Amino acid sequence: MAPLTSSTRELFSEAVRAVLETWPVLQIAVDNGFGGAYSQQKAEWMVDALQQYFIDNDELQQDEVEEFISDLMNNEFDTVVEDGSLPQVAQKVCEMFQQCQQDRLTEVREQIKQLIQKKSAGRAKATPAKTPAADDDESEDEEV
Repeated sequence: MAPLTSSTRELFSEAVRAVLETWPVLQIAVDNGFGGAYSQQKAEWMVDALQQYFIDNDELQQDEVEEFISDLMNNEFDTVVEDGSLPQVAQKVCEMFQQCQQDRLTEVREQIKQLIQKKSAGRAKATPAKTPAADDDESEDEEV
């Protein structure tokens, strides 16, 4: 496939950013500081690293992209992704890269727009689970 022009490369970078910013695993890792004090900067760097990975490597397969993202999450955020979302993220990024290569830029822009709308609709939140057993113990103490 043809290499990306600079404007198409910028669009692909926007696409990668939109995908990663709407990925709950990365959101939770950043919001909870899994990457240390610079978690937000690491997430922003991840966009550039992933975009560059596509530019530097020809004909990447989805499993290669999954492994790359998995390594980034593990190395930068001490996070092992086991929720099944990694293949979906890799597939979306691969699909958008192919669309950029095929000059289907309107489709990419539409997908970015949808992802941004999804992002503004609400972020994933990690909240501690309240155990029912703890509630039962408290109510028993009150009755006595």
